Amino acid sequence: MRLAGILVGLSLLAFLVVGARNLTATDSDRSVRVAGGDAERGRGVIVDAGCGTCHTIPGIPSADGKVGPPLTDFAERSFVAGRLPNTSQNLIHWLREPQAVEPGTAMPDLGLSRQAATDAAAYLYTLGSRDRSDR
Repeated sequence: MRLAGILVGLSLLAFLVVGARNLTATDSDRSVRVAGGDAERGRGVIVDAGCGTCHTIPGIPSADGKVGPPLTDFAERSFVAGRLPNTSQNLIHWLREPQAVEPGTAMPDLGLSRQAATDAAAYLYTLGSRDRSDR
């Protein structure tokens, strides 16, 4: 029983350390979170794919959709699609194959290449609570 308590305590400590790291992340920390991604190209992918039709997305002109959730502060979220831990690989998977992640979701398959999804993910990870809407 004592060992179980120690394990729970260590798990909680690890969770708090990771959480504290995310709270103190700088914009540059978030922008390099996606290996091989380019946030500026990602902005173009998001515009070209029409993501703003369904989502509110800071820094994207006319991106004030109300169908999907707002993507404001995306880097601060815990989950992608409400079910996957918010990691770059999970986000890329979601962007490329939303129906595989959440069958029946309103999120359409946009036909994004791996690189396009990686770039879009890089842009979304620039959206944090300390970011300005003019990005």
